Amino acid sequence: MPPDPAPAKGRRALSSLDHRIEAATGHDVDTLWTHRERGVLDEDHARLVDQHRELTQAETGVTFHRTLLNRLSSGEFPVDRALLQRIARTLDQLGEAADVRAAVVQRVLAALEPIEAAAASTLPTVKADAVSAADQAALLAIAGGAKLYEHLLTHRMSVTCASGARIPYVELQRLENAGLAFRDTDHPVHAGQPVVLTDAGRAALRTARPQPTPTPLPKRAVRPGSWPSTPAPRR
Repeated sequence: MPPDPAPAKGRRALSSLDHRIEAATGHDVDTLWTHRERGVLDEDHARLVDQHRELTQAETGVTFHRTLLNRLSSGEFPVDRALLQRIARTLDQLGEAADVRAAVVQRVLAALEPIEAAAASTLPTVKADAVSAADQAALLAIAGGAKLYEHLLTHRMSVTCASGARIPYVELQRLENAGLAFRDTDHPVHAGQPVVLTDAGRAALRTARPQPTPTPLPKRAVRPGSWPSTPAPRR
């Protein structure tokens, strides 16, 4: 049987949460790691970077065993009892690596939550009496029914509306921060958290959508020399 392929040295695997970490902190993960090594991060950010390091190691473990399983099942080796035992053992190891990664993901999310909350509080708010066209479109889409979903693999979050529109998570945070939208956090985000408008959101939507004034019907021109038409008697 072939020896196990050794993980590559000097390369750090990208984690599935890198985009959320970078959005919340305003720095790429390489910069965060450098700041951590220099000891210039506060407690919350230092904890996040430490958990992120564990996550990249867990991601590397999953990738390693998955790559090995692909190689064993590629047809490169003759099918015999030794190969089947190797495949079964690799499957078990892949499952254990996936369990480890799932646990680390939850720890990273727990460390990321206060940082995301602090970042959301600094987002520019939406004024209820001055809703932009983009905010108005988002409020309209949410009013028709919407849920916030988190992708199980990429962990990207976005609002899916009944109309088919998608609203970026950062836009939802702005609307929440302004008190115009609310999401039910009692539901798991991977299954969908219902998003609704608040009373202020509905009021802002009504303010931004003035009722159209009826347009009078044009009068039919009367030809010169003709008698005006007589309205039909009502029954």
